[in-house]
Amino acid sequence: MLKICKSDSFSYQELSLDNLVKGAWIQLVNPTTWELNAVAEATQVPLDFLKAALDEEERSRIELEDNCILVITNIPLMINETNYDTLPLGMIVTEDYIITVCLENNPVFSEFNAVTYRTYNTAKRTRFLFQILYKSASYYLKYLRQINKHTDEIEIVLRTSMKNHEIFQLMDLQKGLTYFTVSLRSNGVVMDRLLRLRSNSQSQHLIKMYEEDEDLLEDVIIENNQAIQMVEMYTNILSSLTDAFASIISNNLTIVMKFLASMTIILAVPTMLASFWGMNVDVPFAHNPYGFAVVLAMAMAIAGISAFILWKKKMF
Repeated sequence: MLKICKSDSFSYQELSLDNLVKGAWIQLVNPTTWELNAVAEATQVPLDFLKAALDEEERSRIELEDNCILVITNIPLMINETNYDTLPLGMIVTEDYIITVCLENNPVFSEFNAVTYRTYNTAKRTRFLFQILYKSASYYLKYLRQINKHTDEIEIVLRTSMKNHEIFQLMDLQKGLTYFTVSLRSNGVVMDRLLRLRSNSQSQHLIKMYEEDEDLLEDVIIENNQAIQMVEMYTNILSSLTDAFASIISNNLTIVMKFLASMTIILAVPTMLASFWGMNVDVPFAHNPYGFAVVLAMAMAIAGISAFILWKKKMF
């Protein structure tokens, strides 16, 4: 998908490659080969830069060329309430345009639309780049809060559950946190390098930082560091919960098995007596009109004594 727009504090307009203007935002989402070639030809951006973010395993980094700069970071992705992942996002800043490339449409892009056009200016490429990074860091924090909330819900269920479903959910959340940890750390390295680019003469014509831009980038770094601390804390909590509740489920199963074993012992006594008095031979009380009641009383008494002994030994 290819989408081109230009926004400032007063207007929002959608464009095409035929009427491309300076200060436009070119958005590529899972682009076709034709779209990549067309954008590369119209903007004079190397095709390798446009394709870089289309690799799911692409690492966060910065690359400099004479006419453009490539910034690749990883953004969070929520698949469902227990499955989270990250996705590479490529941002290319040229002297005239800012280009974003991603494999999937994502909530970060949805924050910049025709309704919210007053909050961003695509012509201010450096500031717009930092705004995208800030939204990405904000979504990391949002998803981490959701993970923490869902963990609390799973914990309540696990206190009385003996099933593995909740354990598997915790494992999925833990895997998502692992992806978040790696991505946030690599994003932090990219942001630190962006902060150092203000003194790089080679990139000053591409990344022009004013005081407000530097403040915004510092806010992004703070948000990213906060997300790193939160993800480390939640990872430790989830790891401990997974181990603890795996032991609890095993202990609950042991308690159930112990109870069933005790009940088997108690019921074995009446069964044994019934087997003895069910033989086709002469047995005590065979001709006694109260024989059945006597045998039943004996069975109940022995079963009661067995139950009392097992209860004293805390078998159930």
